Amino acid sequence: MSTPNTSPNVSKAPSGPVDRFFHVTERGSNIATEIRGGLATFFAMAYIVVLNPLIIGTAEDVNGETLGIPQVAAVTALIAAISCILMGVVSRYPFAIAAGMGLNAVVAYGLAPLMPWSDVFLLIIIEGLVLLVLVVTGFRTAVFAAIPPGIKTAIAVGVGLFLAFIGLVNAGFVQAGEGTPVQLGDGGLNGWPIVVFVLGLLVSIALYVRRVKGALLIGIVLATVVAIVVETAFGSGDAENGLGWSLTVPSLPTGVGDVAALPDLSLVGLFADGGFNVLGRWSDIGFATVLMLLFTLLLADFFDTMGTMVGVAYEGGLVDEDGNMPNTREVLVADSFGTVLGGLGSASVNTVYAESAAGVGEGARTGIAPLVTGGMMLLATFFTPLVTLVPFEAATPVLVLVGFMMMTQVVNIDFRDPALGIGAFLAIIMMPFTYSIANGIGFGLLAYAFVRLVQGKANQVHPLLWVISVIFLIHFAEAPIYALLG
Repeated sequence: MSTPNTSPNVSKAPSGPVDRFFHVTERGSNIATEIRGGLATFFAMAYIVVLNPLIIGTAEDVNGETLGIPQVAAVTALIAAISCILMGVVSRYPFAIAAGMGLNAVVAYGLAPLMPWSDVFLLIIIEGLVLLVLVVTGFRTAVFAAIPPGIKTAIAVGVGLFLAFIGLVNAGFVQAGEGTPVQLGDGGLNGWPIVVFVLGLLVSIALYVRRVKGALLIGIVLATVVAIVVETAFGSGDAENGLGWSLTVPSLPTGVGDVAALPDLSLVGLFADGGFNVLGRWSDIGFATVLMLLFTLLLADFFDTMGTMVGVAYEGGLVDEDGNMPNTREVLVADSFGTVLGGLGSASVNTVYAESAAGVGEGARTGIAPLVTGGMMLLATFFTPLVTLVPFEAATPVLVLVGFMMMTQVVNIDFRDPALGIGAFLAIIMMPFTYSIANGIGFGLLAYAFVRLVQGKANQVHPLLWVISVIFLIHFAEAPIYALLG
């Protein structure tokens, strides 16, 4: 497969308007590579069409109402499709957008128990608009530029470890242990699903080492075929003992209904069901609580996006020597609109996906890749049964391998500098350990600022980083703040 590009290819002239618009040749790519990268990203993140409904669609709001799994599956795919296409055209970078994992848990278990679903999605729309204002005013871009290059690199490495850990957990390769935080599988590497995962990982590694084009995508497809054959021939059979498939049980379609179905888009516009009397709708909850919830969403979305953008951009060689990426504002504008669309469509907060690194690993460097991913997501609204064909165990080996690719950047961090070294270390380990990109960034920046202060070099910390440090302190102290507010 193609190795990550680290410098633009300026030896060839663009071949046409599409090439010029997306900077395909300039970034050392080609149309075939972009299509392959878009497909790899889609298959790496297609699980969200299944997983988001299980989280958002089954959670009860304050009135005990649920949204429904089929309905959430349809809007999850639809909003992801629109958001990916928007990102591709506006930013021209290989970033895909969909309902954010972690953020959907905040929505389902943090917001819904306090308010009706219509109010939840109205709050998400407001959050997206606030993010858009922060982008337009230059604040969000300024924050990105204010972070030291070493910490940016650490964020990229942390995202890589986070992706690898997501892959291992989703595949069931590691689980919560008894007496230890995690353990191998169910005490060992047992069951056919784990065999499929291991085979998929070995095949993907072999193809990558041999530099086979399409290695990641081929690995997913081959592992899926093996999963279907295994399930058809033997059956998982051990689901009750924790040895079955993590989520999707692969099987051959038996009829038209297993292949295609018209999407139910009845949830689109649900935010308007309660009317537009925002103050009246939230008065019973308490405005302080609503503001704190909005703040939590903003902080998680803000830094999840930034961390993912940094990680994927580093992997694709799309940053300069200071770790900055040209046209960052366009990426953040598209991301903010994705959040607004997530509220409009009742699909939760949509954000840039770390799984975009799967496409970048295939050589994608331009906005054509998310156009392909978006097109596949649009098809997924009609072919949800086929989307759910790929089990976690077949797709997640790619995340582990991409994690390795992103981990290699750790050599660029100067650990001899205590502020950069300790900040980078905490940023890297806290992402997988707390299952949150935003938490990793928060601990990393706080440690960097604190060490600089202790060193008597507080003037070397950008003023914006001091502001962000205070914001993160408030965020990490939410529990006592809630207690003080009653």
